[in-house]
Amino acid sequence: MKRLIQFELRKLFSRRLTQAAILVLLLFSLLSNLSLYQGRYAYDGDSQEGWGRKAVEIDKAVAKKYEGILTDKTVARMMEDFKIDEEKDLRGANAIYVYENATQSAAFLRFAASDGSWNGKSVFEVFGQEKIKIGFIDGWMSVSQNLIRISLLLAVVVILMTAPVYCGEYAGVDALIFTSRYGRTLCPAAKAAAGLLAAFTVTAGTVLLNLGLGFCLYGTEGLDCSILFHTVEYAERGVPFNLTCRTLLAYQVLLAFTGTVSTAAVTLFVSVLSKNPLTALAISGGLYFLPIVVSVAESHPLFRYVVLLPVYHAQFCSLMSVEQMKNGLLYAMWALPFAVLLTLACTGLSLSGWRRHGLF
Repeated sequence: MKRLIQFELRKLFSRRLTQAAILVLLLFSLLSNLSLYQGRYAYDGDSQEGWGRKAVEIDKAVAKKYEGILTDKTVARMMEDFKIDEEKDLRGANAIYVYENATQSAAFLRFAASDGSWNGKSVFEVFGQEKIKIGFIDGWMSVSQNLIRISLLLAVVVILMTAPVYCGEYAGVDALIFTSRYGRTLCPAAKAAAGLLAAFTVTAGTVLLNLGLGFCLYGTEGLDCSILFHTVEYAERGVPFNLTCRTLLAYQVLLAFTGTVSTAAVTLFVSVLSKNPLTALAISGGLYFLPIVVSVAESHPLFRYVVLLPVYHAQFCSLMSVEQMKNGLLYAMWALPFAVLLTLACTGLSLSGWRRHGLF
């Protein structure tokens, strides 16, 4: 069985379409991270200004002045240090959208009036009882947000890889193997195992590459700081719970694996029932993106169930934003047993239903 799985894995990764798709995925990961890095801007409010690496250095230096648990005294210091010069014309714009550096933007988003002065709110009024540790989190928040786009592309790559696993070989040598007792039992199982392992391997490689780029570009600063003190850029896409960047990324990586492996299982089942790879690819892709095409409002009762589907594992902000459960676990943790059940169900259906291939 082990040799069969190895043989199937070699077939999967030797396909030119698979190799091209993985190459595109890795290049996109590299270029998108570097693009975000080079596009960063920061000004310390005095004399230092820059883009890219210089901006990261400025942001880290500014954050260093205020790092630690956020207090009213810290807020007062920030609002005094970042106050808008009277000679500066905002041209009617709200001061919370003024961006000089990540720390200033985060402070203005929560504690600035429209003219840039302190709005009088205390830390308790904004964050309640939560203890907010602040520091330079903008780099890792960028990595996290970029992973959403990369995870969607990763799912497409997994679908491309696994769509031909069964239907792509019904007319080939496997058609003869399937007629034997050996083929009826071990061959379909080896194909399913290879498809799931391939999805896991590509996901692991993609995650390691992106986290490695994050360490190289931003270092370890901010990993133990709260994501709630983010800039205005993440205001509408943030997770509303007091997590550290490290914890957020851990959830996101876990959801990346659950999403891609369960997507591979669904694609394998579609492959069993399809007449050709193109049909399997179209149906699998349609099923994957259907939940966000036919969107369900977050206020609708069905959303708590729809959000457990694989596409929302990639778009993890929606899943991580669902109301926290009473026992302290995020609702996102329900995605793990759901993904396991979906993977087992689709894999079992694939193994038992390959004889009835060609329904689509």
